[in-house]
Amino acid sequence: MVKRVLKRDGRRVDFNNQKIVAAILKAMDVTESGEDIVLAAQIAKAISELDKEEMTVEEIQEVVENHLMNSPRQEVAKEYIRYRNKRNIARKAKSNEIFETIIQAQANDITRENANMNADTPAGMMMKFASEATKSYVDECLLSDPVREAVAGNYIHVHDKDYYPTKSLTCIQHPLDLILEHGLRAGHGESRPAKRIETASVLACISMETVQNEMHGGQAIPAFDFYLAPYVHKTFEEEIDKVSDMENADYSELKSAPIDDYLKRDLTGLQGKERAFQHAINQTVGRVHQAMEAFVHNMNTIHSRGGNQVVFSSINYGTDTSAEGRCIIREILNTTYEGVGNGSTAIFPIQIWKKKKGVSYLPEDPNYDLYKFACKVSARRFFPNFLNLDATYNQDPEWKADDPKRYIHEVATMGCRTRVYDNRFGPKTSIGRGNLSFTTINIVKLAIECMSIKDKEQRIGKFFERLDWALEISARQLDERFQFQKTALKKQFPLLMNGLWLGSGKLDPNDTIESVINQGTLAIGFIGLAECLIALIGKHHGESEEAQELGLRIVAFMKDKINGFSEKYQHNYSCFATPAEGLAGKFTKRDKKTFGILPGITDKDYYTNSSHVPVYYHCTPEHKAKIEGPYHQYEGAGHIFYVEIDGDATHNPEAIMRIVDLMDKYNIGYGSVNHNRNRCLDCGYENSQENLTECPHCHGHHIDTLQRITGYLVGTTDRWNGGKLAELRDRVVHK
Repeated sequence: MVKRVLKRDGRRVDFNNQKIVAAILKAMDVTESGEDIVLAAQIAKAISELDKEEMTVEEIQEVVENHLMNSPRQEVAKEYIRYRNKRNIARKAKSNEIFETIIQAQANDITRENANMNADTPAGMMMKFASEATKSYVDECLLSDPVREAVAGNYIHVHDKDYYPTKSLTCIQHPLDLILEHGLRAGHGESRPAKRIETASVLACISMETVQNEMHGGQAIPAFDFYLAPYVHKTFEEEIDKVSDMENADYSELKSAPIDDYLKRDLTGLQGKERAFQHAINQTVGRVHQAMEAFVHNMNTIHSRGGNQVVFSSINYGTDTSAEGRCIIREILNTTYEGVGNGSTAIFPIQIWKKKKGVSYLPEDPNYDLYKFACKVSARRFFPNFLNLDATYNQDPEWKADDPKRYIHEVATMGCRTRVYDNRFGPKTSIGRGNLSFTTINIVKLAIECMSIKDKEQRIGKFFERLDWALEISARQLDERFQFQKTALKKQFPLLMNGLWLGSGKLDPNDTIESVINQGTLAIGFIGLAECLIALIGKHHGESEEAQELGLRIVAFMKDKINGFSEKYQHNYSCFATPAEGLAGKFTKRDKKTFGILPGITDKDYYTNSSHVPVYYHCTPEHKAKIEGPYHQYEGAGHIFYVEIDGDATHNPEAIMRIVDLMDKYNIGYGSVNHNRNRCLDCGYENSQENLTECPHCHGHHIDTLQRITGYLVGTTDRWNGGKLAELRDRVVHK
């Protein structure tokens, strides 16, 4: 007897012969002889009595066709086959429509899902074909029934779903010192350890590019200054040998001479060892600068992922106070300030200044001069962003000012905002760790569904019930994905699992990665707190103290619940202020179709990112900081604070410093400043003139405004999707 049916999406359901009867009757209904329920029932009964416990849908359909062909009603068999083919075509129609938009290079939310990817190139098109086809497979075969229903219902979004079957992880903070000291071995290639700054710079690029092909998220270096500093002095020693050979003199003792700072100086009036020493310093600074130029150039031109995307890269720096570390910091800032090519702003790497009192923030701090320079560079080039190591939740009692490896105890972040620090299964550090995967909850829809409840307290109470359910289903989904990811073998990640990921060095090639990936995090994010609050009480948190109290209550509830999942599932779960790019419009579009236009909620083409004050809300930078700052303590998987300033910021680094002061005042973990920057897409010329329509350099008219999207820069808004473009048009200056 047949008991179960294996459906196309992988689900197993109870056998129901009435469904067979109904399908046969539909085919009979379009023939001249009409329905014959007796024959339909006989065929269904015959199938149910087959000596099989389980059959696939296709097997059942084949048996139905055979029975009809052997019955007096052969014309029904033809209609049944025609009906079956129509259903197959209908199932494929959506995919065909999507593929057609990719083929025609149409600019829509499918091809513009990721502004960092060019989906119009052959490699980009191929990736989008694979991406869209894979998502359907995941829906049908890898998601459990409750999760699939939650996704279909627009309650949750599984990020990077197209990478789900690959078992890849999201991102990692590279322990670059391992590669620089021991060389790089991945796949068919390998390199020797670095001996000079140029080699160290190239290896840093290759490391991030190689691992980008093994992961679906970003790549970061947590202590760029500390890692590269030793190679500054090795380069200086080379220059001492060169000047010794050039002058036929022995200056080897200068290799161990103390160096206060690596600064170029005029050699006029210097003689002997003093001249040789300064000459070596000057040459070293020049080589470091060239190495940093090469690093930035490579990170903006070396493509990964089949050649359609540059590496989504970030570097953290600012707290190395050694002369060599300061040299690295100064020259990466000089390079960034100068720009690449024709002076264009470099899109990658996303640069992050680590701000810490006693080190890199206050006037008496050893790196204060470089902090001021960083603010000047940010005023012109958007980067660096600023990471607040003084925020209460970013501090580690193990950090000691005299520890040469104190960077191990400093949190580092990805440019988009991803933060990995706390760890239940190993050391508290960002290094060698990353996010495994993340899922976002549509808290706006949960709130909309409660709007009909007139009593406010009951309405809010019901919302928390629904939020509790959404959190449970998200945690379950992430655990299910973890169980799938953990079956991957070390050899599937030739560089990532060759010592870069914490603990992976002990694995054999055919070992699974299960024993080490729990060092990573599983993040549950949310979108649209502002719209959620409007749905519940009529105002968002930027305009109402009551809304702010409720908003903090909601996000604190999420954090506490998510911490509980860490115990329940034994993973590093954390709460995420989702950097919604494509998702900002996806959730909204479907909710608008379901609920119609709701003022302040679904009346735009996007939901506000995570816990941000809406981009259209006029307020001062301090008000924005005061409102958004308290949420960061709950958003352990990542968060960001933005301020929009007007005018030409190039000559106003003090404006950037004032924003960083607000971060310090309001316990904000990570932030950045947006301002006006025009770019000529024909020649690369940039300036800050408002309403620029013609390039002063080449007189071209293809002018775009350099903009930041979810933490990173995009050279042209041509690749932005509809939701983010609508948000961009609504952004107001904070003043």
